[in-house]
Amino acid sequence: MTEYEKMRSQQLYCFEDPELLASITRSNELCAKLSTMTLSSADYRPTIEALIPGFPKSSAINPPFHCDHGHGITIGEHTFINYDCIMLDGGEIKIGAHCNIGPRCQFLTPQHPIDYKERIKPVETCLPISIGDNCWLGGGVTICPGVTIGPRCIIAAGSVVIRDIPADSMAAGNPAVVKKRL
Repeated sequence: MTEYEKMRSQQLYCFEDPELLASITRSNELCAKLSTMTLSSADYRPTIEALIPGFPKSSAINPPFHCDHGHGITIGEHTFINYDCIMLDGGEIKIGAHCNIGPRCQFLTPQHPIDYKERIKPVETCLPISIGDNCWLGGGVTICPGVTIGPRCIIAAGSVVIRDIPADSMAAGNPAVVKKRL
């Protein structure tokens, strides 16, 4: 099994693998190019579609935007992601349709070893993140590895989501907890 396959299957993998480093370099170059654009720039659409395969025409990511690979990200129709979003997509990141993602949100899939002896090695696992349809994440929300947020949720600005949030919930805080059902 390649290091890429291990990464995508939530196994411990070496992030210094040449194939993975080439993928990150490609993504970094596309993100750097994107950071010089606006949503109305002529090269915006071809660049974002090269970065994130299958990116819907009805969706938008407001630059600047940063990600590790791009090909680990799936975004639904009519979703808007505001400035300064970070998606570390070693693990897959799936965002549903009709979502609004505030500025400076972070989607973090890497999980480093707990044992410090393992942590000094260039290894990690990546756990997927999933955001359901019709969600709204306020500015500065951080989504931690392995989290699923159900459809129709609101996550308050500045929240740090470390556990799954059930559908039709409003969550807030650090760590985020469900404050009420919608």
